[in-house]
Amino acid sequence: METIPFELEPGHDFVELNQLLKLVGVCESGGAGKALVSAGAVRVDGVVESRRTCKIRAGQKVRVGGLEIEVLPAS
Repeated sequence: METIPFELEPGHDFVELNQLLKLVGVCESGGAGKALVSAGAVRVDGVVESRRTCKIRAGQKVRVGGLEIEVLPAS
C-alpha cells in the first residue's frame, strides 16, 4: 500500500475530506471526491466514511483503494 503524507496548512486544524482527496490527486475535483465518498470507497481510520465534508484532522489516516493518506499537523 502506498502512503502519502499530507501536511495541513498553517493556521488550519482540519481539511474537508472531499478537498483532501482533490489536493493529494486522488480525484480531479471536490465533486469527484464527494462521489467517491458517497460510493463507500473511502475509509477514515479504518471505518467507511459517508460524510463528504467531514473534518479530517492531524493524526487521522484516510484510505482509498491501495492508497493511504496520513494527515500531519502544519509545521
